Amino acid sequence: MNYQVGKPGRMIVAKFDDHDDVIENLSEIAKKEDIKAGVFYLVGGLREGKIVVGPETEELPPKPVWKELGESHEILGVGTIFWLESEPKLHFHGAFGKKDMVKIGCLREKAETFLVLEAIIIEMDGINAVREIDPVIGMPLLKL
Repeated sequence: MNYQVGKPGRMIVAKFDDHDDVIENLSEIAKKEDIKAGVFYLVGGLREGKIVVGPETEELPPKPVWKELGESHEILGVGTIFWLESEPKLHFHGAFGKKDMVKIGCLREKAETFLVLEAIIIEMDGINAVREIDPVIGMPLLKL
């Protein structure tokens, strides 16, 4: 295990409107505000999106199992912001609910806001971490 100790920095509150691209807009905020390390919370609604709900098997590299939301869902979750080379790379896990169905997974592809979505972003000062593509796993992992 590796770890670093930092402090909370700036806090940003963002409201996404109907049809806003969530991942794209969070990335744009990270770029514009030069947030190199951060945590974010999302609460609200998604119109569509694709999530990963685990690997098909326990073998490396993992082959993801994808699920499409396909319609509006309530969402609640937490994610991190660290950079992969010259771009912010988000990692978000959340719960997505519709009627009696609840899905939990990693949101990785385009997701549009349904009606409204709120984001709270907390910058982490003093953390010097990045994402790098792991050659065995084939995914961008956190490097401290």
